[in-house]
Amino acid sequence: MSEQARRRPHKPYRRPQKDPVRMLAFEALRAVDERDAYANLVLPPLLKKAREKGDFDGRDAALATELVYGTLRRQGTYDAIIAACIDRPLREVDPPVLDVLSLGAHQLLGTRIPTHAAVSASVELARVVLGDGRAKFVNAVLRKISQQDLDAWVEQVAPPYDEDAEDHLAVVHSHPRWVVSALWDSLGGGRAGIEDLLEADNERPEVTLVARPGRSTTEELAAATETLPGRWSPYALRMAEGGEPGAIEAVKEGRAGVQDEGSQLVAIALANAPVEGSDTRWLDGCAGPGGKAALLGALAAERGAFLLASEKQPHRARLVERALAGNPGPYQVIAADGTRPPWRPGSFDRVLVDVPCSGLGALRRRPEARWRRRPEDLDGFAPLQRALLTEALSAVRVGGVVGYATCSPHLAETRVVVDDVLKKVGGAELIDARPLLPGVPALGDGPDVQLWPHLHGTDAMYLALLRRTA
Repeated sequence: MSEQARRRPHKPYRRPQKDPVRMLAFEALRAVDERDAYANLVLPPLLKKAREKGDFDGRDAALATELVYGTLRRQGTYDAIIAACIDRPLREVDPPVLDVLSLGAHQLLGTRIPTHAAVSASVELARVVLGDGRAKFVNAVLRKISQQDLDAWVEQVAPPYDEDAEDHLAVVHSHPRWVVSALWDSLGGGRAGIEDLLEADNERPEVTLVARPGRSTTEELAAATETLPGRWSPYALRMAEGGEPGAIEAVKEGRAGVQDEGSQLVAIALANAPVEGSDTRWLDGCAGPGGKAALLGALAAERGAFLLASEKQPHRARLVERALAGNPGPYQVIAADGTRPPWRPGSFDRVLVDVPCSGLGALRRRPEARWRRRPEDLDGFAPLQRALLTEALSAVRVGGVVGYATCSPHLAETRVVVDDVLKKVGGAELIDARPLLPGVPALGDGPDVQLWPHLHGTDAMYLALLRRTA
């Protein structure tokens, strides 16, 4: 060793500093990746714990939420950019390292955090959760990413639209290619429509409240927190950004709730559909977790009708019980399989089946679902969706109405299911659902209805109304 090297002082080891916001965001992303958890279920308890420890204020919670959801929404785009900055296939990067890189990429390309702060905070996080060696790798990759903005990177990593339109849209708007293709088929339009939809999927959704009729009013909710009127539902209010629905007394007491306006419209349309004869017995055949059942129960109570809310999974049936607790009219919650129902045929005047589906209509709220779903998943849902609609048509009496709903616009889960069941069962007809959504524009040719995030500001809910004729 040279004399100069012996005289050079050793750089003291510095213990990495834990940043509570980025640690929490990393923990949430790991739960999504490792346990197939959903961010909207993982994040609230983590934020609550951080507040109780005194680590967080409101701004910290907002930043952590943006880091988690922004990273998940843009994961496909960031993966393509990260892949362009490393010398190995992306699949060979350890998932925790990729999570840190994605968090860093989002701070650099998707927020207003200064470049030096985004890189240094991400490298510090890497030192804490990955160790010094892999932190150097993170530092090198993020410095490459920081050399261009998002638009420049997208132009570099996305194939030209004219060469491969679906792959171009998949990279630019961060959706799997098969989802882009399916949504485009459902829209049946040109480039502008699909781009508007994919952009809407990547926007933060508003929190929408529902004032359950006879139990709460929009005036009461508006007096309790800062809101805007709902767009389409008479029971809806849109909360101002940063509002806490759980702090509202009516929500605490179950007289109001959080419910997307598209979900509200499905329940309202079924409740207002014309039936022939009596109107005293209603069924929600797939009631979990209880949002539509609570609104249906309140609407039924206003007319003196009884609601039976059925849910196959016992733990979800308990959620339905909680949602309906205190309903002013008669109701019952049971745990039962809608494909092998305990009720007799022809027992009900109105039936709703909001069937299990891919959830492609709620990608704003559950952005990780787009990466978790596979095209073959639809084959698994198809027999169940057909069986539930078939039994719903059996459960309703002649002259009564069935509402078939999905939170997916995929044609294989919407019109194809309805058409197949109508051909097989017979004795039923589609009725026009559009007049039952007064004031709502762009509802298509009917008779069924498809709502869209970019056109209606709702989840992409689908509704078909069927009347039993024989």
